[in-house]
Amino acid sequence: MNHFTDLKDIPVSHLRKILKDAKNRKNARKKLNILEADKGAPLKGKLLIQMFEKSSLRTRLSFYLAIKQLGGSALTLRPDELHLSKGGESIEDTAKILSNFGNAFMLRTGSDKKLKEFKKYLSIPIINGLSPSSHPTQILSDVFTVEEIKKKLISKLKITWIGDSNNVLNSLIAASIKFSFNLNIGCPKEYKPNKEILGYIKSNKNKILIHNDPKKAMIGADVIFSDKVISINDQVNTIKKLNHFKRFRIDKKLMSFAKRDCIFLHCLPRGPEVDDNVFSSNQSKVWQQALNRVHVQKSILLYCFGKLR
Repeated sequence: MNHFTDLKDIPVSHLRKILKDAKNRKNARKKLNILEADKGAPLKGKLLIQMFEKSSLRTRLSFYLAIKQLGGSALTLRPDELHLSKGGESIEDTAKILSNFGNAFMLRTGSDKKLKEFKKYLSIPIINGLSPSSHPTQILSDVFTVEEIKKKLISKLKITWIGDSNNVLNSLIAASIKFSFNLNIGCPKEYKPNKEILGYIKSNKNKILIHNDPKKAMIGADVIFSDKVISINDQVNTIKKLNHFKRFRIDKKLMSFAKRDCIFLHCLPRGPEVDDNVFSSNQSKVWQQALNRVHVQKSILLYCFGKLR
């Protein structure tokens, strides 16, 4: 049994096995309908329990399809229907019930502490579907997409992030250290990564640079990553924050500083941080990126169950 809560905790050799399996499974599904099971239905009879404390579209759909295509089933719980939130039941007791009824638990939460507590008390694998500090399933899938499109290892590419310092960037930083790729971060100085993340970068001596000038961050980039500047649960002055990010809006002019064949990726949903002319261009691979979540999350599930082929 393996948990999947943060890329920092998973050996790169294991991450590589997940990516290899995802590639094989995607290739093998070309003639199958969306709800047909993979050959052998490796997770037949298994139940994935999902709980979303925050809004979700891509993660919800992709995990549902992932477990179905592996031959299992998914059950989605609403936190406001559980005793955990309404009746004061402890995480420990809830975790024991989940462990008795399900085979794996996927949690999207607004609390890193809650994620850690569930991990402590569950006797089944837990998967982090997004927490305040990381979004590991998103970024591992993004590594898959980058290598699929560029047809080379991500370690051979120059990656750029333009946007806020958030959970997605934290996982991208962890991926940079795990997979040893150059990462340039472009963000206003007021929105640089926090001290803990900066310490993590420094201690690993990786090629991660932070720029307050978006043009410098874009120079020579093979891949441009971004995310919504104003997240749903941001407790910030929206107008003030958007003003800080005006120079960081990704448009054709800013894209011109990257390589001509660079691609644009965005984990969605999008906001004003990217111009329509970029988002809808041939360089944008956001729909391929979103669909790949299914393939990679299937392999993450198999990894958690100790069934990677």
